[in-house]
Amino acid sequence: MPKQTVRDLDVKGKKVLVRVDFNVPQTKDGEVADDRRIRSALPTLKDVLDRGGSLILISHLGRPKGDPTVDAPFKLDKVAAKLQDLLGKPVEKADDTVGPSAQKLAADLKPGGVLVLENVRFNKGEKKGDPEFAKALASLGDAYVNDAFGTCHRDEASMVAVPEQFPAEKRAIGFLVEKELNILDTLLKNPKHPYVAVMGGAKVSDKILVMESLLAQVDKLLVGGAMTYTFLKAKGIEIGKSRVELDKLDVAKKLLETAGDKIVLPVDHLIADKPEAGAETRATEGQEIPEGWFGMDIGPKTIEEYSRIVREAGAVVWNGPMGMFEVEAFADGTKAVALAMAESSGVTAVGGGESAEAIQKFGYAEKVSHVSTGGGAFLESLEGKEFNSIKVIPDR
Repeated sequence: MPKQTVRDLDVKGKKVLVRVDFNVPQTKDGEVADDRRIRSALPTLKDVLDRGGSLILISHLGRPKGDPTVDAPFKLDKVAAKLQDLLGKPVEKADDTVGPSAQKLAADLKPGGVLVLENVRFNKGEKKGDPEFAKALASLGDAYVNDAFGTCHRDEASMVAVPEQFPAEKRAIGFLVEKELNILDTLLKNPKHPYVAVMGGAKVSDKILVMESLLAQVDKLLVGGAMTYTFLKAKGIEIGKSRVELDKLDVAKKLLETAGDKIVLPVDHLIADKPEAGAETRATEGQEIPEGWFGMDIGPKTIEEYSRIVREAGAVVWNGPMGMFEVEAFADGTKAVALAMAESSGVTAVGGGESAEAIQKFGYAEKVSHVSTGGGAFLESLEGKEFNSIKVIPDR
């Protein structure tokens, strides 16, 4: 059933607590390096403001240690400043989450006002799901909206215990979470065929469960990235000095045996004499990688084949790069998949993390159906997991 959304809430004159995911990449001096997650929340935030409500925003940033001297880079001041630029209106920032600063600024907030609370993970009660902390946080607002898909798979206080403090009619999801759930619903329940998954990244171990789930649904699963070499090694193919998970060879072998021809492995590779920029590179003729060489990307024949399969698909889900795309010499495979996704007329979903970073970098983010803001949450959804943070929001 569709969930109650922010559009179903009466927000006029109300202070709306919105859990956002402003866990953005930062530069060395603490500036926001990529504001995509902030921009993704704007439709929900503007809706509340346009209808006469005010906003109290809850977010985490980074992995605080509980030491103020170490955690200073994780304060949300620069994030609040970026949000102010994007909204084009004043944004206040509290120095705490549920303390005196937050309480005073929340109490004084007028309709149309925007308040960003300090990093919610500075409070030990957040990770523990502490009910007393949740009660204090909930007391700041009149209603609750979850628009933080990237954190939906976590049972933290701001995701589950806080909405539980509000009556059902005052809990909702935002437009970003609604969009994420809709695209996942399409992929899980009614994908157009051919349905293709593209899985890359370093480790088979990170993707076992989602691969098993997807193999029950997709017509093809295209493998790239460093995990390729674990699969090839499991088949007895020479992989040179390429990265391999020796303790996962049995898992890879079992996946290959049960999947039949659904799993598609690269037929050639771009290899290098060292895994870094400036290395000597060349393409292999086939799947074997010579002794002393590293597999760094899918090769030209594989690029051509993978691109064709993606372009002709009715639905495509992509998670994980095809190679070390942050180095220009090893970026062609990832760039080609991104282009093929953009050129496909099917439903195209990019599953967060490095894939989202890549499609943004290559300029195709606006040409696919959806770029997820959640890496872990997106993968766990594809595994078929249900989240307590979504269960706590009533159906419409």
